[in-house]
Amino acid sequence: MAKRTRIDCGWIVSVDPKIGEIKDGSILIEEDRIVEISKTQDVAADEVIDAPSMIAMPGLINAHIHTWQTGLRAIGSDWISSDYHKNMHSNIATKFTAEDMFLGNLFGGLRQIENGVTSVFDWCHGIRDLEMTDRALDGLEESGIRAVFGHGTAKAPTYEGEVPYTHVPHPIERLNHLRQNRLHNDDGLITLAMAILGPDFGTFDVAVADLKLAKELDLLSTAHVWRGYNQNVPEDANIRDAYIRLGELGLLSPKHNIVHGNYLLEDQVRYALEKGCTVSSTVLCEIHGHGAYPLVGIVRDFGAMPSIGTDTNTLVTDDMFAEMRGALYTHRFQIAQNKRETGDYPLTTMSINSREALEWATIGGAKAMCIDDRTGSLTPGKKADIVFLNGEDSNMFPVHDPVFSVVEHGTIANVEHVMVNGEFLKRDGKLLYPADKYVDLKTKIAASADRLMAEGNYRPVA
Repeated sequence: MAKRTRIDCGWIVSVDPKIGEIKDGSILIEEDRIVEISKTQDVAADEVIDAPSMIAMPGLINAHIHTWQTGLRAIGSDWISSDYHKNMHSNIATKFTAEDMFLGNLFGGLRQIENGVTSVFDWCHGIRDLEMTDRALDGLEESGIRAVFGHGTAKAPTYEGEVPYTHVPHPIERLNHLRQNRLHNDDGLITLAMAILGPDFGTFDVAVADLKLAKELDLLSTAHVWRGYNQNVPEDANIRDAYIRLGELGLLSPKHNIVHGNYLLEDQVRYALEKGCTVSSTVLCEIHGHGAYPLVGIVRDFGAMPSIGTDTNTLVTDDMFAEMRGALYTHRFQIAQNKRETGDYPLTTMSINSREALEWATIGGAKAMCIDDRTGSLTPGKKADIVFLNGEDSNMFPVHDPVFSVVEHGTIANVEHVMVNGEFLKRDGKLLYPADKYVDLKTKIAASADRLMAEGNYRPVA
């Protein structure tokens, strides 16, 4: 008979509208799933965990992160977008080995768990071969995090006689290898997606070919999008309505995810959303060096669910609590600015509430990753991906409204326990990854980063 564990919590923030918030309730877990959420603390169980000071919530979901770059944290904090592409993709990324990929994904996965994230959309676009692919997956698996593995392709410089990456479709042989081997199970802890070039980073014909392949393999696809067309490819110079044309070809659906999209025309955003596509904003990264507002507000105004992620920690923090607040405050500021311009200012009520930001960082990410049937909220039947914040910590106490406490005040310091798939990966404020291995990992990833920067002739400021 399966073991039943009951966790008695001070607060439960379910992000399930049918359950809401519960004070002094319990969560009953059987194996890897939530089987009951109760307003009482007397449900029969084999083990009872008493957590009266804890706020239980669904694990945060990082809907867009380049985990493989974790070791290069903050080297580009003063970069603009063109600096990032020049220094990272055209230089340092070309020096990555399979082992560098493993170290980045392992350390990055552990970092996310430590920060209260239970699922990531790992956008792995530095891959050049199957060995790098497999080692990237080894890193995620060893960390224990739930992940959608976005298999991407490198954007290396083009040398004379070579076909530029913009003209090369996604490599089907790697996808077949993954589908036939370690990622054949769409219900596994790690599932497969295609991180494609899309119409901004490849030709329109490549975007069509990649989306047709995703449809044929029934895979989620995701693309970096800014304007919706590739201004650097002469034959695509007049394709300014790429997303509408892709939709007319029957290639858009809920299994396509647009990342960024800040400069997309609203008619294309609306059209993509009507086709069921999701949009993921990486707000801190987008406002770091761009002049167009993130799409959170437009997506929300069109009645769809935004999702958010941290993108690359070479530029900004990979802290989902910071990203959640950044997304909320940026959108509130945008609304206030718009009302000032129309003369409808000052505001008479708060324009958007904190609960929505929590949804973007949980169920919104789950929807974008097509895993909302198993995670994103504390709902009976879903996987036990649960984070516990300590409400007794001085920055949280006293807790009057647990949603406000989580969204407006929560930090990594408050993350006491993290459970993924019914297993504790962090407990009593400490990762359960072996301490000696973690020390060794830190030594190795620091050495990896030093070597990558040296080989790329890149030196941080002394």
